[in-house]
Formats: sequence, C-alpha cells, structure tokens
Amino acid sequence: MKETDFTLTLSEQTGAVDATLLRPTGATAVLVLAHGAGAGYRHAHMQQLAESFAAQGLATLRFNFPYMQAGKPRTDNLAVCIECFAAAIKAARQKVRGLPVLLGGHSFGGRMASHYLAETGDTRVKGLICCSFPLHNPGKPETKRADHLGRISQPMLFLSGSRDAMAQATLLEPLISGIDHASLHWLDTGDHGFKILKRSRQSAEDIHSESARVALDWLSRNVQET
Repeated sequence: MKETDFTLTLSEQTGAVDATLLRPTGATAVLVLAHGAGAGYRHAHMQQLAESFAAQGLATLRFNFPYMQAGKPRTDNLAVCIECFAAAIKAARQKVRGLPVLLGGHSFGGRMASHYLAETGDTRVKGLICCSFPLHNPGKPETKRADHLGRISQPMLFLSGSRDAMAQATLLEPLISGIDHASLHWLDTGDHGFKILKRSRQSAEDIHSESARVALDWLSRNVQET
C-alpha cells in the first residue's frame, strides 16, 4: 500500500489543512475518513482504522479540520465542515479515479459527514460509514443528533462499540432499524474510542480489523461501482 501526504486547499478565508491518502493495491473504493473532536487525522486510532480498511482493499483519504490544524479547542461549525468534505471529495475523485467514493469518520467526523450528505444530497458519494456515531452526550440519552439521518438517501453503516457511552443501545438500535438503507454492527466490548475489554470480549479478532471486514461486506452488498 502507498501513503501520500498532501495539502487540502480550502477557501482563502478558511485556509488549507494537512491530508493523506492511503491506497492499497487493487483498491475497490475510497473512503473520505474524518477524525473525531479531540484528536487529528494522525491519531493512532485513525491510523489503525485506515490501515485496517486498506487491508480489506478500501483506500482512505484523511484530513484535519481547520480547528485541529490550528490547534484550537473548539470544533468548526457545520459550514466549515461541509467545505472540508467538499474539498476532500474533490481530491479523492482526482487522486483515485474511477472508484466509488464513500464518506465517514469517527465520532464528530462521522456526524459531520452525515450532515454533509443530509444538507447537500451529494450523489457522487455512494455510502456513509460512521464509527462511534455520537448519538448523545454521556449520561444524557436522547436522539436529537440523529434527526437529519432520514434525509440521507445513500446506504449507511454504523459501527458502534457495545460499551459506547455516547450511543445507548436502546436508542440507537430502533433508530437505525427504522431506516431501510441503514445497518448497525455492534463491536463487542468496544467503547467510544474502540478500546476493548480483552478478558470478556468473545472474539479474538482485532476491533479495527472487525470494523474493516464488516465494512467490506456491507460495501459489496450495498454500494454499486461507478
């Protein structure tokens, strides 16, 4: 596999951010993969996700949101995030021509990816993969953050840890089951950051590898090649 670093150019007002493309030989699709609120695209969890996806033949394009690039604590607003996804999708289509483009991310990144699709209806994007979708704040169960999901027409996959304090099962399961083109996979003993309980986890498979394997199976059944 080949990893290529580059600069993702945004508007003059927003500036530019660092990005990287990890492309395995014989890639079948490319996933624009956005980071969570607290760590950038180079975080170990994001790197593990990208490498696991690559092992399954899925290329990834990762980037920093502007707030992370500038070292600011507050996340960017939706308009800036939409601008970032638009630029990242353009770059993905230029660098990996002829492959289906998917959108997704971890936590905040996945949530913003879903908002991008709900707001723009971008038909160039063939599917959405959300890792640890942050349905609610810890200890404050509600579903308002998912109100927009019904406006997304593309197939959606949600990969959620069974110990995720930001995605209560009794709320997430009926929500996803109520959307015909959405799928949910529980990652046994995983928390919001994909950390597991080794002693009680029933599977010996690495949680990142499991996520990538499930994503590839979902991709083969739900996403058509361009």
